[in-house]
Amino acid sequence: MGRGKIEIKRIENLSNRQVTYSKRRNGIIKKAKEITVLCDAQVSLIIFASSGKMHDYCSPSTTLPDILEKYHKQSGKRLWDAKHENLSNEIDRMKKENDNMQIELRHLRGEDITSLNYKELMVLEQGLENGLAGIRDKEMEYYRQKKKEEKELEEDNKRLNFIMMQQQEEMGKRQQEMAMEDHHHQQQQQHHHHVMETNGGGGGYHPHHSQHRAAAAAVNYNNGGGNNSNNVNSQMPFSFRVQPIQPNLHERI
Repeated sequence: MGRGKIEIKRIENLSNRQVTYSKRRNGIIKKAKEITVLCDAQVSLIIFASSGKMHDYCSPSTTLPDILEKYHKQSGKRLWDAKHENLSNEIDRMKKENDNMQIELRHLRGEDITSLNYKELMVLEQGLENGLAGIRDKEMEYYRQKKKEEKELEEDNKRLNFIMMQQQEEMGKRQQEMAMEDHHHQQQQQHHHHVMETNGGGGGYHPHHSQHRAAAAAVNYNNGGGNNSNNVNSQMPFSFRVQPIQPNLHERI
């Protein structure tokens, strides 16, 4: 049983419309591939959905720009305005310039030079020599700069070493001065102790010696040695002398 004809009009249902678009889009792309293989044709297909999403196909033997260029030449229709035309010419010029630069670069590397004549080879050699001279000048400039930096670093190092030596010398002098002051102070203390010991052993004032002498004088006086009280008192410190209450007591005795 054959299928009935479908009325060609916009499908109102959104879901049905999307399903139909997907099926027919795939069918058109399939037909484009088939005609490309079966008939050796060059096909370019561009489809935009209502949502704005793009789907395209182009025969493997060509590209979309090539097909558009053929269309432009054969139909005589301008696909873009003068502004885009100038832009296209600029792109072509830059592309040719890039190709020429690639060729020159290969020549500088010594590649693809069999097609060059003697004059072109001389020009190439001169260019290489100029480039080599520039490279050597740059190397010498870099070398001189590095030597200058090394010299500056060496001078800074010497200056820092000199400052450190001066600081060390000053610290050494200060340590010597402090040691001498300490030694002098110790000598003074030793001399003071020696003087104190000497005075204590030779009749000089010493607290313990004075107490012993006062006790001995008191015993001597009580034992009838009052006649020698003047001698004892003369040997005792002033604070330990026995002062008689009655001045003429020793005369009565």
